[in-house]
Amino acid sequence: MKKQVNTLWVEKYRPKTFEEFVGSKTVIEKIKQYVEEKDIPHLLFESSSPGTGKTSLAKLIVNNLDCDYLYINASDKGGVDFVREQIIPFVSSMGFKQYKVVILDESDYMSPNAQAALRNCMETFSKSSRFILTANYKERMIEPIRSRCQNYEIIPPSKKEIALRMVDILKKENIEYTNEDLALIVNTHYPDMRATIYTINKNIRDGKLCIDEESHVLKNFKVKILEYLKMNDRKDAFKSIRQLLLDEGMRDYSAVFKLLYDEVDNYAKGHIADSILVIAEYHYRDSFCVDKEINFAAMIVELLKTIHST
Repeated sequence: MKKQVNTLWVEKYRPKTFEEFVGSKTVIEKIKQYVEEKDIPHLLFESSSPGTGKTSLAKLIVNNLDCDYLYINASDKGGVDFVREQIIPFVSSMGFKQYKVVILDESDYMSPNAQAALRNCMETFSKSSRFILTANYKERMIEPIRSRCQNYEIIPPSKKEIALRMVDILKKENIEYTNEDLALIVNTHYPDMRATIYTINKNIRDGKLCIDEESHVLKNFKVKILEYLKMNDRKDAFKSIRQLLLDEGMRDYSAVFKLLYDEVDNYAKGHIADSILVIAEYHYRDSFCVDKEINFAAMIVELLKTIHST
C-alpha cells in the first residue's frame, strides 16, 4: 500500500525537534533541560496570541519523553465529568513507562469545578503523572493550579523568524513565490504562525504561491477600520465599521484588539490614554462574552465617543 502523504502543512511541518521550534528560545532551553533530565514538572504554557506554538511545544515534549500521554482539548469539555471519566482512569491505570502525561489544551475554558477536580487529581497522582496545560488567559485558571505548575509565557516569534520559516517550507515544497506575496500573508496574520501556514498552503496553484482575494480583503479590513476611526462623523464611522464587520464575518477579534492598541497614536491623538483604557476593558470582556461581535461593536461605540470627546 502506498504511504499516505500528509498534505496539511500545519501538521506536516509541526516541529519534531526543539531546534525546529520557532521563537521563545529561553523557554525552549529550559524545557530541553527538563527532557534531558527526564524529570518534568507540571507545566502551564500561556499566550494570548493564537498560533504561537503552545500546543506544538506540549506535543514536542511528550514525543521526546518515555511516556504514555493523553491529549484533551478542554474547550470541548469544560465540565467536571471529563476529569472523572477520562483523566482519572488514565492516570490511575497501570503503565509501563516512566510517566503518564496529560495535555490539556485551552485549559482556561474549564469550569471552576472542573479545575478544582483537576487540582486534586494533580496532587493524588503526582508520583507517576504530569500535566501540561495551555491557556490563552492564565488569569482564568484558579490559583491552586497555577501554583502547582511551572508557568511559561510563549512569546510570539518575530515577523522575520516567521518569514524565514515560511521560506524554508516553500523551498522544501519547491514552490515559487514573490517576497511581496509572502510579506502580505505574514503581515496579515502575524503573530499567528498556524494561520500563516494555512493561508500559504491553500494559496498554492500549480507550484506557485498565488494570493487570493481573501488575503487582500483581510489586509484591507485592517487598513479600513483605522481610516473609519479617523472620520469626523461618529455615526458614519460606526455605520461603516459595523458594515465592515458584517462583510468580513470575523469571529476572533484578538488581532484587531492588538491592531487598535498598536495604532492608537495615529487615530486617537489627544485621547490616547483614555482610548487604551477602553480597548483594555473590552479586550478583557472578550474573554468571557458569548457574542464577541456585539462586544466589539460596543467597544467601537465607546472608542469613537472617546476619540471625538472635547
